[in-house]
Amino acid sequence: MDAVLLARIQFAITIGFHFIFPPISIGLAWFLVAIEWMGWRRTDDTYLRMGKFFGKLLALTFAVGVATGIVMEFQFGTNWAEYSKYVGDVFGAPLAAEGILAFFLESGFLGLYLFGRGRVSKGVHWFSILMVAVGATISAFWILVANSWQQTPAGFAVRNGRAELESFWAAVFNPSTLPRFFHTMDAALIAGAFVVAGVAAWMLLKGRETDLAKKALALALVVGFVASLAEVFPFGHLHTQQVARTQPEKFAAMEGLYTGRTRAPLVVFAIPLTDPPRLRAAIEIPGLLSLMAFGDVNAPVRGINEFPPENRPPLRLTFVSFHTMVGLGMFFIAATGWGVLLLLREKLWERRRYLRLLVWSIPLPIVAIQFGWIATEVGRQPWIVYGLLRTSDAASRTVGAGEILFSIILFTLVYLALGALWLFLMVREVKHGPEPTRA
Repeated sequence: MDAVLLARIQFAITIGFHFIFPPISIGLAWFLVAIEWMGWRRTDDTYLRMGKFFGKLLALTFAVGVATGIVMEFQFGTNWAEYSKYVGDVFGAPLAAEGILAFFLESGFLGLYLFGRGRVSKGVHWFSILMVAVGATISAFWILVANSWQQTPAGFAVRNGRAELESFWAAVFNPSTLPRFFHTMDAALIAGAFVVAGVAAWMLLKGRETDLAKKALALALVVGFVASLAEVFPFGHLHTQQVARTQPEKFAAMEGLYTGRTRAPLVVFAIPLTDPPRLRAAIEIPGLLSLMAFGDVNAPVRGINEFPPENRPPLRLTFVSFHTMVGLGMFFIAATGWGVLLLLREKLWERRRYLRLLVWSIPLPIVAIQFGWIATEVGRQPWIVYGLLRTSDAASRTVGAGEILFSIILFTLVYLALGALWLFLMVREVKHGPEPTRA
């Protein structure tokens, strides 16, 4: 058994499971900012009850997210000790900022939001959920800073075999921070929109709380449609340009460009093959990749063949993950756009097949986010810090493969139980529905 591979698998399991919850928490928090505002300013009991209902779903999701996030960070000192020694001076700064500046803000105001209803003024209560949303967004920013630094390191110097921080601001605002932050935050809004839309659609199908469900569904579809469009342009487009310029190996692997060329085509669909790298049954749009990446249809784009084999990321997994994410993104635009059209034509509430589609689509944004994360992290290989430290050199030297395998099995069992409990509680709250009395 390869200890490095097992350590990578364990980290993938723990962060993959954890990454289910922050996007939902962030998306729901910002929806609740809007819902509670309308309930407060319009003195609308329906929105107040809606806020209390979705606030319970936020609380459940936040709690599981915190528990799973703590485990993730412990691994830097166990399985990845060499990484921590090499870049701890740089990597530790955003993690510390996340804990000091964001986590306590988010968790403290969440308590005020959940238990202060009816005990503090409506303005203070709305401010509390605003601070939860702001805190969650700031928390995500610092985590994404840490990850982005691994992708495009900046603001450091290597001395005595360690990366030492020279410019905090250069490290924070490295070339990929802002493109990744906006792309990820918009994805969280999409995740929140589909949770709200799916729950509201289920209520309409069951004939429960129809007035509340209609208002929630209308809000979710409009926000979801706008956010889905923005995920492609400008946020996805800007992120793609950044990757093309700063991580050309990853870009070539994601796009399936195995031979560098001018007028590089955009691959819409293909079956990737290896030995040698090639695409079967490819559907391509000539020149579009060059245009998207560099603003010129005749611009040259580097292919995988231009990089040493030892520096190439896994091609098939990177390509499939990226294109699955993009395909789901197109579905989100179509699904929410169709819903907005039905809403404008006043035919939404009677389309039961469409409502069922929304219910079954609840997990799809999280699936897309997971595939996006896989494309990002697998596409960075073989580097744990791009161009600076290889993954094979970052693992702990004293932790054996058997110990890691045991922890993988243990974590998997615990996460299966925790995930099942979260789903059970979420479904139970949805079936229970909003409280009939005014908040």
